[in-house]
Amino acid sequence: MLRRLPGEEARGLVSTTPDTAVVFRPAVVRTPAIVTIVIFLWRVLAGLVRLVWRHPIAVSAVAVPAAVAWLYGWRLGLVVLWAPFAVLAVWALVHRDSFKSWVGWRLVAFWRLLWVYRRHWQPVMVVSGLSRSHKGRDYMPGLVRVRCTSWADLVTVKMLHGQAVKDWADRIEHLAHGFGATSCRVTVQRSGRLVLTFPRHDPLAEPLPAVPLPDVASVGPVEIGRCEDGTPYRLNVHGTHVLIAGATGSGKGSFLWSAVRGLIPAMWTGLAEVWALDPKRMELSFGRELFGKRYAADPAACADLLDEAVRIMQERADRFAGVRRNHIPTVEDPFILVIVDEVAFLTAYQSDRTLKQRISAALATLTTQGRAVGIGVMAALQDPRKDVLTIRNLFPDKIALRLDESEQVDMVLGDGARDRGALADHISSIPERGAGVGYVRRETSPDPIRVRAAYVSDTDIRDMVALFTEDAA
Repeated sequence: MLRRLPGEEARGLVSTTPDTAVVFRPAVVRTPAIVTIVIFLWRVLAGLVRLVWRHPIAVSAVAVPAAVAWLYGWRLGLVVLWAPFAVLAVWALVHRDSFKSWVGWRLVAFWRLLWVYRRHWQPVMVVSGLSRSHKGRDYMPGLVRVRCTSWADLVTVKMLHGQAVKDWADRIEHLAHGFGATSCRVTVQRSGRLVLTFPRHDPLAEPLPAVPLPDVASVGPVEIGRCEDGTPYRLNVHGTHVLIAGATGSGKGSFLWSAVRGLIPAMWTGLAEVWALDPKRMELSFGRELFGKRYAADPAACADLLDEAVRIMQERADRFAGVRRNHIPTVEDPFILVIVDEVAFLTAYQSDRTLKQRISAALATLTTQGRAVGIGVMAALQDPRKDVLTIRNLFPDKIALRLDESEQVDMVLGDGARDRGALADHISSIPERGAGVGYVRRETSPDPIRVRAAYVSDTDIRDMVALFTEDAA
């Protein structure tokens, strides 16, 4: 017979029946009501403090008139309420840009935080698999901040400990549809924090006119279009090599001609030269007068031109050795940009094996040694597969225009680019909407940038040729 310890019957651990069987029942531990109330009040207080800290202007706009009305009557409260609105209305009419920057977009961000992100945060995190449960406790990524611009919402997120950026990059479609956006991009802000970009509309939907000719001769980053955030897009051509990949009609010519257009003043003054390889004879031939004798269309002539560029590169390297490490454009040693339109025709589809080997060897030499001595290569192609262009990894800067397959995005921009939001395979095939739109991955950053190059029309090219030849004459 088992002995009953004092208090066991009261706690329900031992049966009080006369049978020999002893029934053990787990004790139910209940949280006192006062503790539940304290926890609830603490969470409410913490939420109010966080709200005031992050949105002081919006909270003051509501709290101050309410306090005045409570203390001094509703008439004075109404005056206090409408006086700031009158000042803000005048401000918005007089200087709209500063009003949007300091007030307008902050109010929009406050509204979007409460109505869109805070309201749907938990279900989206749970359904997308970004929240975690451990020992009966739920862990949710933190919604830190929402900032609005003219075209997108920038949501700062605190990741759970142990999460990786890939966990979020793999779920960009879940996040986009969960919060009612067309797409989502993931950017690392700092360790443990990400910025999710949710576009509200497409600022690059309309074609851009040609960028005006620069006033100053420079080989520095040339303005060729616009970034998604509205800032000018400047392409590095000096000190790097650029690979442009896109399907037929994706707008590769917009990037090529915009780059040439940006270098026109430097070409006038002799600080830059553009050498053109045009095996298709349908793009660069329209302005061949700009290139002078440095234009080639026949594969044999293209091979000769590339060999000449290699010769100049090696001659400069001999002179610069031990004297300088970086190239500074001068009339004696100008910056040379070698543009190759449809490079695959020369490297993969060339039937003459000897020419194919010469061209491939020259391009490999230029892309590995040329930028230090002032020779850059800008190549465009349609098929980015490795067997088509074996040296694609030798181009530090890469641009992906509209592509046919999702796998091609990472072929051009590198592994993980599509997971970070470079949806080049989703770019519209309608020329008015998608031509010249692409994603850029620079050598200095793994995060792709969405841009659109300006459209350089036939008339613009004729004007460039006329100005160039007139000045030369």
